[in-house]
Amino acid sequence: MTTTSHDGPADPKPPSIAPGLILGLGLGGFIDGIVIHQLLQWHHMVSHTPDHPMTTLEGLEANTFADGLFHSLTWVFVVLGTLLTLVAWRRGRLAPTWRFQIGLLVAGWGIFNLVEGIIDHHILELHHVRDDLGGPLVWDLGFLAFGAALLVGGWALHVAGRRELARRSVLA
Repeated sequence: MTTTSHDGPADPKPPSIAPGLILGLGLGGFIDGIVIHQLLQWHHMVSHTPDHPMTTLEGLEANTFADGLFHSLTWVFVVLGTLLTLVAWRRGRLAPTWRFQIGLLVAGWGIFNLVEGIIDHHILELHHVRDDLGGPLVWDLGFLAFGAALLVGGWALHVAGRRELARRSVLA
């Protein structure tokens, strides 16, 4: 057993940030896919490509399949984040505080929005936030701004949770 200078057990390691960020990526993808793709039906994964218009049965089938692949990837992120959480706890890391973890989930969602928005909306132009409207740039930029706000706000919440965890460790 590892000991500290006062012969008690060593302080456990702080929680890892990777599980929360990866869970946030996956959950952010689920929110995007469920809300924007399925409930609002503003776009699908390849709805802006000329070979897959949502106005034809073949186009809708291709988009539905692409959405399924997208959801499969977000599911993998959620499973990976969950497994990393369990591994961290088994290695003796502390469980995160609510602010620490929720902040990481929100920041991960923001990272998802930024990466997905830049790659799919701007670089590859697979779809836009609103494929059903003309001039989708404003919606795409709003999506990126929302992602940046999620990242900054989530990280600030995470940092507050990290400070709270540090205070608890000092007091213990």
